Amino acid sequence: MEPVLIVLIVLVVVAFIALIRTIQVIPQASAAIVERFGRYTRTLNAGLNIVVPFIDTIRNRIDLREQVVPFPPQPVITQDNLVVNIDTVIYYQVTDARAATYEVASFIQAIEQLTVTTLRNIIGSMDLESTLTSREVINAGLRGVLDEATGKWGIRVNRVELKAIEPPTSIQDSMEKQMRAERDKRAAVLTAEGQRQAAILRAEGEKQAAVLSAEGEAQAAVLKADGEAAAIRTVFEAIHDGDADQKLLAYQYLQTLPQLAQGDSNKLWIIPSEVGDALKGLGGAFGGMAGQGGGQGAGPSVGPSLTKQPVADGNGSRPVGPANGPRPVDTDQTGAARPRVNPTREYPQIDPE
Repeated sequence: MEPVLIVLIVLVVVAFIALIRTIQVIPQASAAIVERFGRYTRTLNAGLNIVVPFIDTIRNRIDLREQVVPFPPQPVITQDNLVVNIDTVIYYQVTDARAATYEVASFIQAIEQLTVTTLRNIIGSMDLESTLTSREVINAGLRGVLDEATGKWGIRVNRVELKAIEPPTSIQDSMEKQMRAERDKRAAVLTAEGQRQAAILRAEGEKQAAVLSAEGEAQAAVLKADGEAAAIRTVFEAIHDGDADQKLLAYQYLQTLPQLAQGDSNKLWIIPSEVGDALKGLGGAFGGMAGQGGGQGAGPSVGPSLTKQPVADGNGSRPVGPANGPRPVDTDQTGAARPRVNPTREYPQIDPE
């Protein structure tokens, strides 16, 4: 019984292994290559698949999703004989599992080498400045070459990106100095432009202020002149409406004389000639008060020259001044008394002409 039991156990184990190898579950977005006696038979797609155990074998399982492969930096010589290190990143996707398995031994290695050689060809025809500023052109050139070469391998290259372009250290220092100089130049230009604009705005503001000030002064002068004209017109109309006589005018003239004499530094007065005519009427008004010249008419005429006559004492020989006797009385040439003025001041003769 023991040999039979052993055989049964062996058969059960073999059947279990055969069952496991018969049922193949392929994940989504994956594919498997099946070979029978070393020859390609079919491609297993995602899901549950049945194969012949011990006859069919799974050669390769391939991921059909898009893959990202970064390549290490590659030294590349530019047209102006400068060595730059370029990092590249490839985005590819397997579209044919059979071709990716049998058309190329290692499609990853093949893509890397093809990328390096194509990159050297493209960069070799460009200088450093173009290399640094033409990434889109380089990417498009790499993608076109790789897509054409990898099509027969069952691979589609979706994108090619340059991860980094590193020029030599000395070139980097020179580029930094150049960029710093360019920034300083732009800053100086912007500063000068700002100062220019500020000066222009300041000048325009001063111009507008001067124009407005001049216009204000002109308007103020016009208003002042209009006010003075209106005041003169009002006074003129009041005088004519009131029919002022010669006495009133003479009195107004006398009221302005103290204003002319204000100040200790006044030594000379300039009196208009019309004062003589005004004083004629005033002399007639005060003629009766002095008791002299009353029978000569309504008012004695005032001559063109007025003098100050001191009054003599009883003997008629000594003049009386403010220091030694009564105050003097001002009279005209006819002897008519005039209002008393300050005897300490020297009044000039008034010439009406």
